[in-house]
Amino acid sequence: MIFRKLRTRFLIVNLVTISIIMLAAFAAIYIFTYRNVQSDIYMSLHRIAGMQQPGPDDGHGPRGPGSGGGSSPMDKGPIDPYQPERSVSFKVETDASGQMTGKESVFTMDDELYTNALKEARGIGQDTGRFTLDGSRWIYMTKATGSGKQFIFMDITSQQRILTNLIYTFAAVGLLTLVILYFTSRYFAGRSIAPVREAFEKQKQFIADASHELKTPLTIINTNADVLLANSEDTIRNQAKWLQYIKSETERMTRLTGDLLYLTEMDDARTEMLHSRFNISEAVENIILTMEAVIFEKNLAFDYDIQPGLTVPGNSEQVKQVAMILLDNAVKYANPKGAVHISLHKLNSDVLLSVSNTGEGIAAEHLTRIFDRFYRADTSRARKQGGYGLGLAIAKSIVEQHKGRIYAKSVAGESTTFYVQLPSGNHRL
Repeated sequence: MIFRKLRTRFLIVNLVTISIIMLAAFAAIYIFTYRNVQSDIYMSLHRIAGMQQPGPDDGHGPRGPGSGGGSSPMDKGPIDPYQPERSVSFKVETDASGQMTGKESVFTMDDELYTNALKEARGIGQDTGRFTLDGSRWIYMTKATGSGKQFIFMDITSQQRILTNLIYTFAAVGLLTLVILYFTSRYFAGRSIAPVREAFEKQKQFIADASHELKTPLTIINTNADVLLANSEDTIRNQAKWLQYIKSETERMTRLTGDLLYLTEMDDARTEMLHSRFNISEAVENIILTMEAVIFEKNLAFDYDIQPGLTVPGNSEQVKQVAMILLDNAVKYANPKGAVHISLHKLNSDVLLSVSNTGEGIAAEHLTRIFDRFYRADTSRARKQGGYGLGLAIAKSIVEQHKGRIYAKSVAGESTTFYVQLPSGNHRL
């Protein structure tokens, strides 16, 4: 539910943001186009007002001044690009009382059009204006003459249609874009939330596992404390075993909380420790020396192959911890009278550490998850060994901090090998 709401919010925010951006872009384009169209309209209107506009005589009243009688458009030379051949236009002259005294046009038009246009313009009562006549949009302007006024009319239906079509185009493009963006955003929202969902699920599992691990020692401590309180008159010597149980479980909790804190530091702060080139061959050999007694006690066959003088950049104590975790696990989970092998060799520009043992092995479905916190391939066996499932998670975190990689290979019922590959230069001590 929480991730569904998160995805919905992501979609809403994304669509609203894109809608605002598109609206602003479309508005800017429309305003720019609108101003250009209006500028062209007024420029054309003024050119018409300032030029002589001859045309065929319609036989209904005198022509305007300087009409030139029977002259034709061709008499005036090349046609101006803003002449009425591109937009229907005409002129009407009136006397001081507002009565029409003349008309000019390069087009043959009905007298009713002149009369109605003049009536609309006089009704507006301004020097310039717009009106709709017979489904067409017109613009006009007036110019004073010696005996009255001259009205210049121009049809701007095509220009208005451009602006209207532009609005429809923007609406269609905007709607189509929003539909595409909705499904695209929905897809990427799911992809974006997936890592968050995975991290959230891992955190929930981590808390549940940590609570479970802490619950066991707390239960044991509480039970033994109850036993002590029930025999409060007995001597400490006689109840030492109950105290020993409490101490043992307290130490388990201390180790567990210590590992958890260490992982937190590695993940969140990426603990800033001094990294320098060190001899990894010697570091691994030191770990082997500390584990030889344990290996001997468990009656395991042990051999190792360490290439001397190998160095890597990093923190020696952390790398030693990785080697200790892997070797300790190999010893713990080796079969009775089994074998443990450790090797360290140069691999191209890297150093490869491998730790293997004979035993039950790890099933293929577990290999990709054994580095998760609290994960155990065999829960019952791990508990007998006293593990928490944090060792390999710590090892992975350290290796990744050193820009390396850790992985495992296993043959069920035969052996398991863990590999640590760390980057290294060509330096040797």
